[in-house]
Amino acid sequence: MSARGGGAEDRAAAFLERQGLRIVTRNYRCRFGEIDLVAETGATVVFVEVRARASEAYGGAAASITPVKRRRVIAAARHYLAAKRERRACRFDVVLIRGADAQLEWIPDAFGE
Repeated sequence: MSARGGGAEDRAAAFLERQGLRIVTRNYRCRFGEIDLVAETGATVVFVEVRARASEAYGGAAASITPVKRRRVIAAARHYLAAKRERRACRFDVVLIRGADAQLEWIPDAFGE
């Protein structure tokens, strides 16, 4: 992970904690892919994809979450839940950090899964 990516994840984690989520795992990796942050809110497991882009060229941070990336995150989340033997509700959030001023945008339930 680049220093920029690590800083973006640190910022996203701090923001989500201020919103009441509890970060339980960072950079969960398995053969299917990676999940930047795994959090909990109440009885729900929240899988968080963090995307940072300095410019909106090529569609910016949001456009960088392609259907392939989305499938990989979902597959990694299924692996996480199976490995932890979790049978709780889950959702997929996205935190976008974009522009020279690093504006942060949180999109809860971004995948609508």
